[in-house]
Amino acid sequence: MNSPGLSVLIPVYNRDVTPLVHALLAQAAAWPGPLEIHCLDDGSREAMRHPNRELTTLPGVCYQELPHNVGRAAIRNQLASAAKHEWLLLLDNDSLLPDNQFLARYAAACHLAPVLVGGTTYELAAPAATELHLRWLYGRRREARPAALRQRAPHGQLTLNNMLVRTEVFRRFGLDESLTRYGHEDTKFGWLLRQASISVLHLDNPVLHDGLEPAAQFLQKTHDAVRNLARLYLAEGLGADTKLLKAALQLHRWGLGEAVRGAFQLRQQQVRRNLLSAQPSLRQLDALKLYWLLTELK
Repeated sequence: MNSPGLSVLIPVYNRDVTPLVHALLAQAAAWPGPLEIHCLDDGSREAMRHPNRELTTLPGVCYQELPHNVGRAAIRNQLASAAKHEWLLLLDNDSLLPDNQFLARYAAACHLAPVLVGGTTYELAAPAATELHLRWLYGRRREARPAALRQRAPHGQLTLNNMLVRTEVFRRFGLDESLTRYGHEDTKFGWLLRQASISVLHLDNPVLHDGLEPAAQFLQKTHDAVRNLARLYLAEGLGADTKLLKAALQLHRWGLGEAVRGAFQLRQQQVRRNLLSAQPSLRQLDALKLYWLLTELK
């Protein structure tokens, strides 16, 4: 009986992914079946595309370019539709492999569940640039969580970066391409899996996040994610079990939503100054996200 194959899917946007692809190829023998790598450029700047074009010369690698940006959900759906094998490994283009056993750990665990999530890790030392501190702190405190902790709410802790999933499962549900802004396409995917009683197993098999955004850019993406969360709730009734929506809805039930929103509006600029500083507070970020959500639900 042939061993199941693996299709690695990497959406590319203004990033040189050749180190990641070469690292994956170096570990290809650890996967017991055939392996292919699909890289699809999502409308990057021309100058950023040049280093990735060498990937077309590598056996087992398919590199293609889209003429314009289609977004995070649509590009992953396109990559999945082109995959040939039974398993998909979804990776972000700003990921690096932590060691030479990354694929081996997935190969050893893939029989345990149809969806496996490996997690993300960050450098221990804070970056030198002040503008990167917020994204690094958020990653270290909120994203770099051990598998045992993530497994307490497996579907709610699902992330598309570093997820191994059976191809038929991913294609059955796909990602919501109407979520054109950044954020929560993975959250909805997790909700759909939970509704269908499809198990999710979290592993300690992290990738290293290698793409810290400046704080201003991270705040914009976070704002977009809050808008997506509000849209999913208002249009489909999804997300009421997330901590952020729980807090906002509770304030509305108490009749305090507008008062809290108005009070925070007065100190919004002070909070932003903190988040752009060398010592940002994640509590301040949480408060800003709650303000944004109350505004969306108003």
